[in-house]
Amino acid sequence: MGSVRATKPHAVCVPFPAQGHVTPMMRLAKLLHSRGFHITFVNTEFNHRRLIRSKGLDYIKGLPDFQFEAIPDGLPPSDRDATQHVPSIMDATRKNCLVPFKELVLKLNSSSEVPLVTCIVSDGIMSFAIKAGEELGIPEVQFWTASACGYMGYLNFTELIKRGILPFKDESFKDDGTLDKPINWIPGMKNIRLKDLPTFIRTTDITETMFDFMGSEVQNCLNSSAIIFNTFEEFEHEVLEVILAKFPHVYNIGPLHLLGRHVPESHFMSQDQHLKEFAWGLANSKHIFLWTVRADVVMGDSAILPKEFFEETMDRGLLTSWCPQDKVLAHPSIGVFLTHCGWNSTLESVSASVPIICWPFFAERQTNCRYACTTWEIGVEVNKDVKRHEIEALVKEMMEGEKGHAMRQKAREWKKKAMEAIDFEGSSYKNFERLIKGLSLLVSEESNCLVRKL
Repeated sequence: MGSVRATKPHAVCVPFPAQGHVTPMMRLAKLLHSRGFHITFVNTEFNHRRLIRSKGLDYIKGLPDFQFEAIPDGLPPSDRDATQHVPSIMDATRKNCLVPFKELVLKLNSSSEVPLVTCIVSDGIMSFAIKAGEELGIPEVQFWTASACGYMGYLNFTELIKRGILPFKDESFKDDGTLDKPINWIPGMKNIRLKDLPTFIRTTDITETMFDFMGSEVQNCLNSSAIIFNTFEEFEHEVLEVILAKFPHVYNIGPLHLLGRHVPESHFMSQDQHLKEFAWGLANSKHIFLWTVRADVVMGDSAILPKEFFEETMDRGLLTSWCPQDKVLAHPSIGVFLTHCGWNSTLESVSASVPIICWPFFAERQTNCRYACTTWEIGVEVNKDVKRHEIEALVKEMMEGEKGHAMRQKAREWKKKAMEAIDFEGSSYKNFERLIKGLSLLVSEESNCLVRKL
């Protein structure tokens, strides 16, 4: 085992405990594993228990060189199937996770059963891992799982304060047109308004957890050895050029779910009324649909869709609580995709050449939506005051009209570019090779790894 400990690279992967973060981190971990890395995948205890219930004990036992560990988040016990309160989990991870994470890494390094930890790959909003790496002398890489344009939006939180835009003086900013104000001073970003920046700017108190957390975590990314982005250069090249000028140790290796094709399988609501309006607009469009409605998003009696909706759509509609989204989108019968504009969903739709109907609510999804509707020209946005007749018209236009046809063509062009990026001669594939080489070099450079940049 001694020779393995000395030569085999060992990456400890730490996702933020939310599904949209865990999924891409798992994809990255599998890619690293396919290139000879020993992987320790670290969930919070809450998510670890959910993983056991979902996959079973055999799954979390992992493989001899792909194992799962857990650390506490410091929060009190909650409903085992609930979605944890986002501000609370953000605050908890930055306050409570450093010590148990360091103890875990020390435990791994004292074990003769696994290789010495050679690098830490943590979510871009889990910067306690940067501090752990510094204190333990282990290189730490940040994985930003959202869009590069979203990252740039967060990076300018401090500038919004310096310019006197934030904090807003009172709540009138929500309705007086303030959010429609164009923002033309953020490098690399065009056609942006205040309302297209991450939603946490909509505050009268800049000490609020989510504004403070996201602004500081994005800045902390710049203290790591490198930043990995799940994007490809042509898709966000203007923003990426600006980020590279600030921090040259960047690896754009997306779309990760496409890059994963190089890995053989053998390696392993206050919106309730709006929901009803959307449902009836969908029904009235008369088109066949698959609608995935997560149980932890739509809760309570008021969110239950009326019996008449199911009667109207029983022969052409299917509602489900989960589906393999990337596989569904890849099916040739899919004409358009309703999405909240999370980054995984956005990349999966682009990779399947499917145009999108954007219905963002939260965080940098507003930024992704704006880019989809303007820069990438693959989407249209749902009016915030949802009306069924507007949804009916929008679905029909996207499925049958000239606008939908044009967006479908644009989506096909982006799919072609995404496939080129992850091909053997593509930019993302080459960046991944460069990342692997940089991480592998760290195995024999432990004495220098505290200061070394990849």
